[in-house]
Amino acid sequence: MQPPLAHSGEISTVSSSSSQHAALKRISLAPFIAVLYAYCAGGPFGFEAIVSTSGPGMALIFLLTMPLLFSVPVSLATAEMATAMPVEGGFYRWTRAAFGDFWGFQCGWWNWTGTFLMSGAYGVIMADYIAGLTPLTKLQHWLIAFSFLVLVTWLNVLGIKLVGNLTLFLLFIALVPTLIFTVLGFTHAQSNPLHPWFPPDKPWQQSFGDGLALGLWVYSGYEQLSTVTEEVENPARNFPLALAIVVPLAVLSFVLPFAAGLASVGQWQTWDVNHFVPAARQLAGPWLEWAMFAAAAICTFVLLDSTLLSASRLPFTMAEDGFLHHSLAKLHPKYGTPARAILISLPVLAVLAQFSLVRLIAVYAFFRAASTVMTLLSVWRLREGAPELERKFLVPGGAIGMAVVVAAPTLLFAWALINSEGATRLWAVAGLSMGPLLYVYLRLRKRRPTSKTSK
Repeated sequence: MQPPLAHSGEISTVSSSSSQHAALKRISLAPFIAVLYAYCAGGPFGFEAIVSTSGPGMALIFLLTMPLLFSVPVSLATAEMATAMPVEGGFYRWTRAAFGDFWGFQCGWWNWTGTFLMSGAYGVIMADYIAGLTPLTKLQHWLIAFSFLVLVTWLNVLGIKLVGNLTLFLLFIALVPTLIFTVLGFTHAQSNPLHPWFPPDKPWQQSFGDGLALGLWVYSGYEQLSTVTEEVENPARNFPLALAIVVPLAVLSFVLPFAAGLASVGQWQTWDVNHFVPAARQLAGPWLEWAMFAAAAICTFVLLDSTLLSASRLPFTMAEDGFLHHSLAKLHPKYGTPARAILISLPVLAVLAQFSLVRLIAVYAFFRAASTVMTLLSVWRLREGAPELERKFLVPGGAIGMAVVVAAPTLLFAWALINSEGATRLWAVAGLSMGPLLYVYLRLRKRRPTSKTSK
């Protein structure tokens, strides 16, 4: 039995902005596109292992086709709801409006706690890139990862305008060596980048499953920046426009450098997390190696910066709605940012920065799948149950189009999760189960003072 859909009055309550939201800073279209690209793509770095795990042919096919099956559907759903309910908290508040407090809380909690894993992974990636240039002890590796996390946290406290403009500037810098690598790679091509399709020593099912999981991670996140909707100028216009620009931009910035590297340097069996840096040295020498290292460091930086920007708005809006402590709903008096909601993540990230990238991403996939599926279902439910919401953009194709938008990403998630390792599923299920338990605890705690008063 489905939970009842919120009535129009309840939807307006769920989606209403508090008076303090007037203090939020806002960014224009160009820096918002930069932040959205940083979160959803962030350059062709950090997932080079898709080549060695799935084979060159399947890796490039995944990078070409995954957007059509995953990024485009999620983007269409996000664009519709960003025009219908352009509110801070985005997908969390959409889910709450569609399915009520319980499922709204789960969507927000799962996504926020899952993002701890994602943010920790970006700190690990940065340390891994440095370790590829010079040997690091385990303590040095952790210190680099944690220092990186502290820097990005501090920048987020300073505000979205700084994050947006800095991201726009840094991405232009990172584009230059990436473009040089791509051009040199194609001009020095000596082999077919699609050969072989699969690793000859692995079952195709394993190669397919590994590549699909990485592909889902690479092309996920197109609903995530909806949490900062009220910090974007004219979101009803700029959200759909930014999504329409970022999806094809992400595909080009992934496929072309990968194809150029495979065609020129080859050696697909050795491709690992930081492979573009040594590949650049093989292609053109130390100058391009250091340039690509700088580009990789910049892209990892903006990935984490935009991730913390999105994630910090979840405890902020959940505190506004009475689920979390009210102190998290306060804005910094000078910077107009939810500083406490941003800083509360740092101790958790300090712990997670000691784990490996693969372990963090594998568990994170379950949290992302749960919250994204809830978001897609909420878009469908609100289309049917709240037609009075003004939608300046609609998912095309009517009921069939909406069914495809919901079903395609959901089925891809199901395939990837079914084929995950048993230990990963165990940790993920344990983490997800904390959401319902915490919700029950918070509700019981909220009722306790009332019962004492009545006596």
